[in-house]
Amino acid sequence: MKKQIFVASLLTFCLSGQAQIHQTDNSDSAQVKRTYNLNPIVVTGSGHHQRLKSTATPVHVLSAQEISEQGITTFDEALTRMMPQASMAPNSMGTFLRLNGLGNKYILILMNGQKLSGDISNNVDLNRINMARVKRIEILDGAASSLYGSDAIGGVINIITDQPTNSVCSVTNTTKVSGHGILTESINLDIYKNGFGSYTSFAHDRADSYQNNNLEFVKGSDTETQQTIAPFFTGYRSNIVGQKFTYAPNRHLALNAGMDYYYKITNRPETREDITGGTDYEMRYKGLRWNIGGIYKFTAKNSLQANFTVDRFRYGKEYDVATKKYAVGDYVQSKKQRTMEGEMKAILGLVEGSTTILGANYRKDYLTATSGDIHQHAYTLAAYAQHEHRLLRDLTVTVGLRYTHHETFGNQFSPKAVLMYAPGNFRFRATYSQGFRAPGLDEIYYRYFSVNRGKAQIIFGNPDLKAERSHYVSLNAEYRSDLLAVSVTGFLNRINDMVVRQDIPVDGTSLEMLRQEFPEMTDDQAGKLERYSRYQNSDLGDVKGLQMNVSANLFQGFNLSANYVYTYARTKSDEEWTMMERSIRHAATIAANYHHRWGHYSLHVNLNGKLQSKTYYTTYEDAPGFGVWNLHTVHTFDGLKRIILQPSIGVDNIFDRVDCRIDSANRKYALYTPGRMLVVGLKVKFNASGTRGSRR
Repeated sequence: MKKQIFVASLLTFCLSGQAQIHQTDNSDSAQVKRTYNLNPIVVTGSGHHQRLKSTATPVHVLSAQEISEQGITTFDEALTRMMPQASMAPNSMGTFLRLNGLGNKYILILMNGQKLSGDISNNVDLNRINMARVKRIEILDGAASSLYGSDAIGGVINIITDQPTNSVCSVTNTTKVSGHGILTESINLDIYKNGFGSYTSFAHDRADSYQNNNLEFVKGSDTETQQTIAPFFTGYRSNIVGQKFTYAPNRHLALNAGMDYYYKITNRPETREDITGGTDYEMRYKGLRWNIGGIYKFTAKNSLQANFTVDRFRYGKEYDVATKKYAVGDYVQSKKQRTMEGEMKAILGLVEGSTTILGANYRKDYLTATSGDIHQHAYTLAAYAQHEHRLLRDLTVTVGLRYTHHETFGNQFSPKAVLMYAPGNFRFRATYSQGFRAPGLDEIYYRYFSVNRGKAQIIFGNPDLKAERSHYVSLNAEYRSDLLAVSVTGFLNRINDMVVRQDIPVDGTSLEMLRQEFPEMTDDQAGKLERYSRYQNSDLGDVKGLQMNVSANLFQGFNLSANYVYTYARTKSDEEWTMMERSIRHAATIAANYHHRWGHYSLHVNLNGKLQSKTYYTTYEDAPGFGVWNLHTVHTFDGLKRIILQPSIGVDNIFDRVDCRIDSANRKYALYTPGRMLVVGLKVKFNASGTRGSRR
């Protein structure tokens, strides 16, 4: 493993990055010319559209083309296969995402610039993202609260969706199947004419539960084992239905309105008397998100934007086994969230060589948690400004400031300053920014009591919590041309007043208090209670890292890219420093792409690998490192007038890497694959206009 990491690091240092790939039709020939564009348009780093090499804040871009070429159809696959600084830990309560050593609650996820709400025990429900509509994914490392407000401490992930405007009517169907019942299916209907656009989509995603080892340690023993049906990966099925309308009556005004409905339910083995690991219920999730917005362009450099979004999300237990209290089919709600957010932003070119952004934001969060006895809400008001100015021919400075008033935590100021020196194809950047995070309503108001396998679990919120704050500094050097992109970034992220759940031992006095607080607790449960938890501001976070990214078009039709990240993430509680939970010291991704075209047939071959060192767990056994390689081929047939056929076939996890350790309370994992799997897919695009559309 160390040798693999060293080779990946050396390869990255010499050669790597992220490349957007486009195909263009040649009107004089049926032959398609393939070019690699290493300078895509991005919006997340600066808050306005500009070329990647022109943005003062470095941004990683995952294009729909790259995602498709690697045979990726889910959001978590896109991040973990293509971003070495990202890792996932899936479970029945959502997906635990980490970016640059920091977990879910420090990562802000946006859909077209608007926050994606809804979480399960601080685990983001990433199944809400319809990958069939993704145009690109932009990842901004580090604190970005000056533009994006609360939660933008560890980074920002902005999912930009697609809305084609080059065809009268098109229908696209994409299917992917592989082992263990994994199936993703999507269909898009796009209509655009005379400035009016209608974009309808449906996506279905499912997977079966599976085990890598059907043994577990008997409780209280490190040697004696027993069989279990508890899944290593929890199966599920989910559906997303989306509808978006756009209308652009002239070149100045563009309006949009959209809605997405989401449903997901787990598929776990049922409780049995003869073996452990079954459950009485499935977890059920529902989400409804709608938004309206528009942009008015006074001139090419001056515009006014407005958006309003309502996001609802809820989850709970749907019983499929009859119990003393519930019948089959009963639903018990655990948590319901609702967010209303409105934003207005002006992008102005007031002075030659400058861009000024002025914005205001209102947000209100509602939380109802039956298990935590919460019925609370809080609002946030914010105003922000950012000015980007080219002082000299090659020198650009960006300064920004956000003022936030939170109903519970008062006033916060979040500054940002970036300096970029850009001679020729080189870029040298220095960034300082602050981030802050207002603790969630559950961390403030929780009064949680539940029983798991006969043991009581008690968690209290803390209304005296302080907002978490961070200081982020980075230095970046980059070279970017049409054939080669090389980037090196060093960063430091220091987080103060981290909110953690502290365990408090139970003594005679506290036990009496807890029994009064939760009279439903039985004598047997009280006798087994050893500790309870309360949220506290206690820890200091310190993340240092180095990123190296390179991408090269070595010869016509062949691209090689590699990305390496070193992350040293620690927390300090009292006077003791420990490695941050689930942090990874070394990680790398490598991808080789080959494309060639013969007449109306084109072949694309992609070989990609993800390598990482061990994953640290503070109170558990560390998970070992791994290297997983995948091979994917795409075959495009576009000889028909209205239809493009794109079958694909590949192998995931070529070398069959699997973590088969026996499950126990003291064991956590980093590799969740069930092993080698054949992957088969088919994409069919019908264009009613009769012209050959994009072969993306």
